[in-house]
Amino acid sequence: MPFFDPGYFNNKVSRKKVSLNRTVINKFNAWQLDAKYYDGKRDDGYGGFKYDGRWTKLLPKIINRYKLNSKSKILDVGCKKGFLLKDFKILLPGIEVWGIEDHSYPIKNSIRGVKTKLIKCNYYDIPFKNNYFDFVIAFNSIYKNDFGETIKSLKEISRVVKNNNSLISVPSYERNNELINFLKWTLIGTTILKKNEWLKIFKKINYKGDYYFTTAKSLGL
Repeated sequence: MPFFDPGYFNNKVSRKKVSLNRTVINKFNAWQLDAKYYDGKRDDGYGGFKYDGRWTKLLPKIINRYKLNSKSKILDVGCKKGFLLKDFKILLPGIEVWGIEDHSYPIKNSIRGVKTKLIKCNYYDIPFKNNYFDFVIAFNSIYKNDFGETIKSLKEISRVVKNNNSLISVPSYERNNELINFLKWTLIGTTILKKNEWLKIFKKINYKGDYYFTTAKSLGL
């Protein structure tokens, strides 16, 4: 259960400026999880969730760590429009990719080549058999659920992956000012715990995969 930083994308200046403008109305708009959140104004979400191939720069590190190849099976929990899966297919032609999302908009507007591999379902009810996947990633996704659902999601990830070959990213903090800054930024973040609290949860439920902590500092907030 080691900490692993895949080298997530850094855009600190714009995040800090945006966080100062966001209001409860922006949170309301974001929680519709529709066009406003993905392809509307930046204050309401991504400000245009478009494919740019960026994951091709990060995935080689992940491919090497988890020993993935063209015969591997992978799952993206919280896949959005399938961009990460698209880049996996570019780097490893023939790889079996699947993604799950718990709302319709990103699936309906997903990228060509992976749309048929995206399933609408809850993150805590993954429709695959035990140990089906060689790798599961849940990057900045499961924490939008409440505490109980997040725990169930972690258990489901452990159930469907082989050899604890998973990587999750969850929001965390150590000091109260870090939590305040993160809350100013996040629109749909719900389960946000201190680092030592996450570690206690991982131990309690026997989650043995890798993890990454998204923090106000890592986001430049």
